[in-house]
Amino acid sequence: MLGFLGKIDFGSDLVALLGGLGFFVVVVATAYVAGLYMKKMKEKSTSGAPLAEENWDGIGEYKNDVPTGWFVVYFILIVWAGWYWLAGYPLNAYSQIGEYNDEVRAHNSKFEAKYSNADHATLKAMGESIFLAQCAQCHGQTGDGMNGKAADLSKWGNEEGIMATIKNGAKGLGFPMGEMPAGLVDEATAKKIATYVMAEVSTAKKAGDAAVVAEGKAAFAASCASCHGEDGKGMNGMAPDLSTYGTPKFIAETVLVKGKKGHIGNMPSFEKSGLLNKTQFVAVATYINSEMSNPKK
Repeated sequence: MLGFLGKIDFGSDLVALLGGLGFFVVVVATAYVAGLYMKKMKEKSTSGAPLAEENWDGIGEYKNDVPTGWFVVYFILIVWAGWYWLAGYPLNAYSQIGEYNDEVRAHNSKFEAKYSNADHATLKAMGESIFLAQCAQCHGQTGDGMNGKAADLSKWGNEEGIMATIKNGAKGLGFPMGEMPAGLVDEATAKKIATYVMAEVSTAKKAGDAAVVAEGKAAFAASCASCHGEDGKGMNGMAPDLSTYGTPKFIAETVLVKGKKGHIGNMPSFEKSGLLNKTQFVAVATYINSEMSNPKK
């Protein structure tokens, strides 16, 4: 029955050693207490403690004080539990969980060092693999959103994407300014604002007609600057920074970090979930920006 104990290396695993010791103590304590109470059951009760007022079918209950030994053990167990959960585990010694976490940290460090200065082609190839593994199940292999199941990435990062956001509103990124309501301006004005943002605000810099850009600038100041700021940079994180819109930086540092609660479902924060590291953020953002949204269209 206890043959499994022979398979544990108590010498190198302190957690296993303490677990085995605890098992032994519990078995001995259980046998002792069981024997003690079996003996008491055979003895005639001579307790002089008063009975409680309540009784059940004529069976009363003594008003005995809490046994000192029981109280001491109970208190010790509470202290032990607090120490174990807050400071002790894994007792600053070997554990399989600790070993796994160390291996993950070491691997991530090597990964970051290897790809810290990766070129565009390398990031793009890496991003494609990540996209197919983590994103394609919702956005589709081509990023078209699979008929509305998720956002259509081909309409992101360009004037069309800005117009769609103004028309439908934006929600779920969790900025302090809150969600952007739909229909702030009409379609014609939305197009002018989109042209201005891509031509003057975004570092993607897509040239537009000078007259349209000027009209879009005025419309932006009237309808958008109160949240995004006059320069469109989001007023120190109060709203999305539109100067990065249409670039991999917006995807890597805003969408993937914050996650998205959209009209058709929730995309988790890849930073909080730990599914991707920062280099992989940049890689998948580079792939999306190059192959799907392509703001140069």
